[in-house]
Amino acid sequence: MTQVNINEKYTLEIPPLDIIEEVVSNQGWHLNRVCEEEITAIYNGRWCDYSLHFAWSDEIHAINFTCAFDIRVPDKKATMVNNLLALINDKLWLGHFCIWQDEALPMYRHAFPLRGVDNFAPQQVEDLLENAITACEKFYPAFQYVIWGGKDPQQAIVASIIEPIGEA
Repeated sequence: MTQVNINEKYTLEIPPLDIIEEVVSNQGWHLNRVCEEEITAIYNGRWCDYSLHFAWSDEIHAINFTCAFDIRVPDKKATMVNNLLALINDKLWLGHFCIWQDEALPMYRHAFPLRGVDNFAPQQVEDLLENAITACEKFYPAFQYVIWGGKDPQQAIVASIIEPIGEA
């Protein structure tokens, strides 16, 4: 069995957050470089403003990305929302949805390990953002249906993934 040395340090040619900062800036989104290891941004989506957060961990050589939307999950709806999360996550290839416990907010999360690579390409950032925002825009209505519409998770997921056919 091969032993992995997780303490081995790698140095990327360009810091990953510098690349993320450039990609997000080029989109014209509001951006804040919180510190050397963190960036926050706001994306104005179809349904709401999404709070994006990027954090770099030198220890595990990875980027943690979250995209939260401003829908508070009332305590009485927590079980229904957790059931919805399971249904949504079953449909995702990358990332997952969870509840940010401190704020009771649904959010999309994805970790991007970079150990052993020389560069983090702008296209990878673009793909990460596209995947996350597409998932958030697609499933935001499902959260609304469960939290405010009184629908059960199965009804909400079906309603949120219906694709329109034809032209209006």
